[in-house]
Amino acid sequence: MWPDRRILDLLGLELPIFQAPMAGPVDSEMVIAVSEAGGLGGLPCALMTPEKARTELGIIRQRTSKPINVNFFCHKQPEDDLAREAAWKQRLAPYYLELGLDPTAPAPRSARAPFDETFCDIVEEFRPEVASFHFGLPDAALLDRVKATGAKVLSSATTADEAVWLEARGCDAIIAQGAEAGGHRGIFLTDDVANQPGTFALVPQVVDAVKLPVIATGGISDARGIVAAFALGASAVQVGTAYLFCPEAKVAAPHKAALKAAKDDHTALTNLFTGRPARGIVNRIMREVGPLSEDAPAFPLAGGALAPLRAASEPKGSGDFMSLWSGQAARLGRDMPAADLTRALAAETQALLSRFGRQPMA
Repeated sequence: MWPDRRILDLLGLELPIFQAPMAGPVDSEMVIAVSEAGGLGGLPCALMTPEKARTELGIIRQRTSKPINVNFFCHKQPEDDLAREAAWKQRLAPYYLELGLDPTAPAPRSARAPFDETFCDIVEEFRPEVASFHFGLPDAALLDRVKATGAKVLSSATTADEAVWLEARGCDAIIAQGAEAGGHRGIFLTDDVANQPGTFALVPQVVDAVKLPVIATGGISDARGIVAAFALGASAVQVGTAYLFCPEAKVAAPHKAALKAAKDDHTALTNLFTGRPARGIVNRIMREVGPLSEDAPAFPLAGGALAPLRAASEPKGSGDFMSLWSGQAARLGRDMPAADLTRALAAETQALLSRFGRQPMA
């Protein structure tokens, strides 16, 4: 019994709780747990090779028949800018020297791959119930192939204009991503993040702008946030940071410690780690270089030069040079298995709806 059953009926779900497909911390283990609990588990493929994605999906399909979401990035690979990359390495050179590294050594390349023919083949092979995208949508030919599998297509909108753009190009539902959200902004119609709306300003405007079901995300970590999202017209919520506290999350020790200590004012948008704005807990490199730097190469190339710094410092327990992705509500996180968290969020939301005198409609 929920206020708006459109997304549940569209996707065949029991609970309107989506687990955000967070690249790095999430693999098949969490996806299975959330989907088996009645929510929508989301497998992030942005950091996976096609071989790894195929392996993970094989495990998922063996262990659950419930609906799943497979997520991809839709960025265009930038042209190499050797001068900018050299300037970025020069900006980071003092940190290399401090850690005993050679600042002139070649930097590794970022592994973030956009959705392409190979990943589309995988969607056709495994036929996930949901295919979701970040940074817009793939080109029309690839999108048609995805839809031909029967997958429902979702994508992130950070403004009402982006939501309208996505609806016009065939999305089945819209993920309204407020500025509070951890990780990469899904922004794609502009590069300006200075005027990005927060979740509870964005959601009702997206609801009014499109006819599709809307999934609210950004700073939603407990039943209070879910009830608020429903009151603003959302059909479901996508929860990210709260799932990072689950034992299924593959979170490095410094990141986990930072999450446990985080407060509401401990995060900022930064482009240092990838070249695109993403929200993370402020650490040394963000404080000293500034969270947003014009020196950082275009997405996803900025991360290569930081990789050796992370590799040298993380084994010592340092999070100084790693991306500590987090939304603004990390303080609301709870240590519990992903399936238990999914069910708890749903039950607590139902209890709160009843307490507020809002009787859910059938």
